[in-house]
Amino acid sequence: MSDAPNDGKALTTTIDREAFARIPIRTRVVMPGDDLEEFIREYAAGVVREGDILFVTEKIVAITQGRSYPLEEIRPRRLARLLSRFVVRTPYGIGLGMPETMEMALRECGTLRILFAAGVSAVTKLVGRRGDFYRIAGDKARAIDGPTPGTIPPYNRAVVLGPERPGDVAVQLQGLLGIPAQVAVVDINDIGGNVLGSTLSRDEERRLVAILSDNPLGQGHQSTPLGIVRPA
Repeated sequence: MSDAPNDGKALTTTIDREAFARIPIRTRVVMPGDDLEEFIREYAAGVVREGDILFVTEKIVAITQGRSYPLEEIRPRRLARLLSRFVVRTPYGIGLGMPETMEMALRECGTLRILFAAGVSAVTKLVGRRGDFYRIAGDKARAIDGPTPGTIPPYNRAVVLGPERPGDVAVQLQGLLGIPAQVAVVDINDIGGNVLGSTLSRDEERRLVAILSDNPLGQGHQSTPLGIVRPA
């Protein structure tokens, strides 16, 4: 477990006058074929305390589920190449702004849904409204991670989909911990985030997103895919 914050991040935050520690857990790079439960036992089981929330990035859950695809294995269709041109790329991630990630969105969400989301988004952007594409395309599209220069190899040359059954994963990991602690599978970046599955209530999930709103784990070479939220 790391005893220091990631660069530019703080170990504590205050939400509704209550202070929380956000403790990053530094690990080796997760690889396809790794067993998630063994990984959690190795790095987290010995440091999580009663009352903690263990938060796990959706990316490592997906990788251990075999949902990481090298770029050279993805063959984008013409439609993927066309649609990807209209996606705004940001410094925080490429999203669906490359043919390979758009191709995976078409496979994950279905062509009709992506086309409908793109059409609605094109219209509503004319009146200054943003975000409709992902609201319509859904969590599967939002969770797709494309490669960026700051991504740890080999995932700087891969597309990682969202995890399957994240709620079930959270329940399984909670049982593995063997103590009264909560678990959440999260998709957090520098511009926002959400909880994909957890053992928390809806209100607790919303509070967790607020606690993690500044992305304390980072999204580059930090190698901290796990973290603990603990009352400070």
